[in-house]
Amino acid sequence: MPFIPASDLSASERMLQAIKHLAPVGTSALARHLQMTGEAGRQQINRLLDQGLITGESQRAVGAGRPRQVWRLTPAGQRQFPDAHAQLTVQLIDSVRAVFGEDGLERLIAVREAESLDRYRAACTGKTLAARFEQLASIRSQEGYMARLENNADELVFIEDHCPICAAADTCRGFCRSEQVLFQEIAGKHASVVRGEYLLEGGNRCVYRVIPITA
Repeated sequence: MPFIPASDLSASERMLQAIKHLAPVGTSALARHLQMTGEAGRQQINRLLDQGLITGESQRAVGAGRPRQVWRLTPAGQRQFPDAHAQLTVQLIDSVRAVFGEDGLERLIAVREAESLDRYRAACTGKTLAARFEQLASIRSQEGYMARLENNADELVFIEDHCPICAAADTCRGFCRSEQVLFQEIAGKHASVVRGEYLLEGGNRCVYRVIPITA
């Protein structure tokens, strides 16, 4: 499913995109988020279940309440979002590894990292840490990562709900390591970037904590 304005999406596509952003998430929360009735929300959930695009699980309630059903995307659901020519990318990585070895692949990643860093530095010129990461979220979203920033009391949380190079990253984790290095460069010397949730290790998204370093 290409990234197009929400107003141009069908109800099912809007629901799928909301689950992508919010998972694990229950039907009532999805209906509120999409400003639809509970019955309409249940209809869209059933439609996505029938298509094999989402799966449900029980989540323990806070306190003494009953467990609630929450939803997340299946691999088929994840494939509804762009993955930057996954099969060709994986084949090219395998070819580079076969011809030039791991050192050659690392050099390729280093070149990509340097080019990306130049582009991000030019775009992320904000005077504050939050301003730079807001700008980074914008450029990463343009690249297909569905990035956003949450500003907590004592740290920033940089979230990427989608990975358009997921197949490549799964084949070579060096791409993920390189991206964390890039984020650290944008943060500078006065903050530390720490990965929390990780899509390739069963997470719903990739989450980075940007923690200011106090003297």
